[in-house]
Amino acid sequence: MKILVLNCGSSSVKFQFIETDLERIDRNQDRLLARGQIERIGTHEAVVSCQADARTVRDVGVDILDHHAAIAKVLSLLQHVGALADPKQIEAVGHRVVHGGVFHNSQRITPEVLRKIEDASELAPLHNPHNLNGYHICTQLFPDRPQVAVFDTAFHQSMPTRAFLYALPYEYFRRHRIRRYGFHGTSHRYVAFRFRQLSGRSKEDTNLITCHLGNGCSLTAIQFGRSVDTSMGFTPLEGLVMGTRAGDVDPSILLHLMAKQEMSSHEVATLLNRHSGLYGISGESNDMRELLESSHQGHERARIAIDVFCYRLRKYIGAYTAVLGHVHALIFTGGIGENAPHVRELACQNLGEMGYELDLQKNNRAVGVEAEISAPASRAQIYVIPTNEELLIARDTYRTIEGLENP
Repeated sequence: MKILVLNCGSSSVKFQFIETDLERIDRNQDRLLARGQIERIGTHEAVVSCQADARTVRDVGVDILDHHAAIAKVLSLLQHVGALADPKQIEAVGHRVVHGGVFHNSQRITPEVLRKIEDASELAPLHNPHNLNGYHICTQLFPDRPQVAVFDTAFHQSMPTRAFLYALPYEYFRRHRIRRYGFHGTSHRYVAFRFRQLSGRSKEDTNLITCHLGNGCSLTAIQFGRSVDTSMGFTPLEGLVMGTRAGDVDPSILLHLMAKQEMSSHEVATLLNRHSGLYGISGESNDMRELLESSHQGHERARIAIDVFCYRLRKYIGAYTAVLGHVHALIFTGGIGENAPHVRELACQNLGEMGYELDLQKNNRAVGVEAEISAPASRAQIYVIPTNEELLIARDTYRTIEGLENP
């Protein structure tokens, strides 16, 4: 089945065109026909790129004034690079949807499913409306093609009450759905599945801690294939230090700042989401690559930002080890997790007694590649597994349409 995967943001569309079926999934040989993105939608200076095999197209300064024009451009690009002869070859469309509310699995989009996604949009107002915009446009472009929503939150719906419930008056959970939802579920689920393929382990015999580290960061404790705890909460703000997000903070700090600085709730939200994290501590950048270079050159605040980031990461690894009791593997993924050996080294410091020991040479060689990086004496395996959320969306789209269970 040839599937168009779309990730629609406020001013961007990321896409992949993938051919997959059960045999390809089992062999990990899904066929990537093309990939690309369109940025700065809504301007006369849009940036367009698409790659298929050795053919690459990149244009800057393109007029793309809305998402309808952007998705139409995607079809044109796929044809231009030779990945698509006719739009009728697209057999289904898979959409990344950030918040799925109570959905435990990916869903074929029907009027009822659409209504529930729209209801959940109040919990992700910066994401869900744009994700759904892609669906509505594709309904116009491909009225007879099935479309599937794959949710960031769905994987974490298996968390037990003790993990997702906040210690607030219970009526807020009952009336307003105030609970921990978790995010990055597609990434955590993909690398967990890939580890089981690599190791030959079954779901029922696997406990994992997966670390998705990018501009947004989260950890998940996975027991027997099910998420039992994750670091993000009601929103993606909770948990680890991130590129521009603060992660865990004492809520009283916010009340104190609102009183002392006369800050509005909007200003506090902007502070926590856009001006904190690595950027806030370093005063320089939210990009770990730049901070590692600055730290190497002796910039103290860059060093402190990295140290705080890795310390918080190490604490969560320890906490989730306690949650699981026995961990078979610790997995790093995401832009930082896949490409920053120094961060992985700092994250695993002093964890030898808990069963995590890195092989420093293997770790330093593992940049952007799939690799085991644990020392022979390590009780738990340590892996780098590059994530591929678009591939999982394509696989879920295929399985959902065929009525098959998603692993």
